Amino acid sequence: TKPRDIDNLEVRIDEVVHSKEDVVALGIENGDIVCYDPKFEITDSGFLKTRFIDDKASAVILLMLLKYASCHNLKFKYNTKIYFVVYEEVGHGASMVDKEISEFLSCKNLNLKATTNKDEAYNNPDFIIIATPTDYDSEKNFFNTSSVESVISLAEQKCPSSTIIIKSTIPVGFTEQMKKEHPSLEIIFSPEFLREGKALYDNLYPSRIIVGSASEKAKIFADLLKNSALKKDIPVLFMNSTEAEAVKLFANTYLALRVAYFNELDTYAELKKLNTKSIIDGVCLDPRIGSHYNNPSFGYGGYCLPKDTKQLRANYQNVPSNLIGAIVESNDTRKNHIASMIISKKPETVGIYRLTMKSNSDNFRASAIQDIMKKIRAEGIKVVIYEPTIFSSEYEKYPVINDLKKFKDECDIIVANRLNEELQDVKQKIYTRDLYSRD
Repeated sequence: TKPRDIDNLEVRIDEVVHSKEDVVALGIENGDIVCYDPKFEITDSGFLKTRFIDDKASAVILLMLLKYASCHNLKFKYNTKIYFVVYEEVGHGASMVDKEISEFLSCKNLNLKATTNKDEAYNNPDFIIIATPTDYDSEKNFFNTSSVESVISLAEQKCPSSTIIIKSTIPVGFTEQMKKEHPSLEIIFSPEFLREGKALYDNLYPSRIIVGSASEKAKIFADLLKNSALKKDIPVLFMNSTEAEAVKLFANTYLALRVAYFNELDTYAELKKLNTKSIIDGVCLDPRIGSHYNNPSFGYGGYCLPKDTKQLRANYQNVPSNLIGAIVESNDTRKNHIASMIISKKPETVGIYRLTMKSNSDNFRASAIQDIMKKIRAEGIKVVIYEPTIFSSEYEKYPVINDLKKFKDECDIIVANRLNEELQDVKQKIYTRDLYSRD
């Protein structure tokens, strides 16, 4: 682009580069601009004399660089190419497959500041919102709430007048316990109901706002959420924190129940050689049931449903029940069934197409397919993975093949929790239970 066109500049990304081999194959030349993730280096490529920009928001910085060049009469050759070199390790960085978050960070004038300085962060804010992870501890049969507790303790030391809002998923009764341990603090639980990849959207258009207190500060916080949303007429419920905690766990457990129900329907139809889709379509036309959240899968997974269902089951100690525990067991049964169906086909090599749970996602924490893979490998069957978000050649001792053609050629069966158009040419190899091509 010529310097005089700088104000109307549109960046065209020529290539996305995933490996050193790609860099060599593309023949990046002196004068080309390369934007890359600074955590990783391209080794053994001394021939590459080029400009590096150390930021993941590379396009934004690139625009700033070119505008600077224009202002100072610096010139680039007109045919300069732009490459994005992305090196990412599994488990590093946060998921950013979220359209609204990406748009807001790129385009909106946001009053946001990140800091690792505790004195700055705890400098008498009105609210401290805790959104730290609470993984399920299978030995204790309880959420690990240590990260939440440490923030509360620190807040008590540094800013005891601030109101603490807990957004992390916690056991029923946890907030009341914290109030007893920290009687000088106002601690409120306010659950969030966010879909993966739709977190900001679900804050802008929430189904409901629930705050576990009716205090003045609780009402102010509810108004902050309501006034920040784009949706009008949002239901706002005030209740005590223990009831709010129960809402969160029961809501997610119901979603898991619905997944488990349609998966068991599908297992029955598959073994009885019936048309699953015909049955589900007939069942779901009942308006009391509805045609949502009904696509069979390999089992529920991800960050929320597995741990929340187990936590609710633990909270049912000394309470008569059958259903809650059965949901957890049903999910295990489903994964065993899927593995046995694949094993029964006697493949030499099984290909796993994506570890992610959902379409347009890069999150595969606790995904059901990972348990299924272990069961298949235990039978001596070779298992390989196609997962573009992994840039190493191995994951958990499974080979990773991110050349899709090579992956297709090597596999006898390709296992896909969710179908994709790029698998159309190998339909005969696909094992899936996806009926509607949606999550």
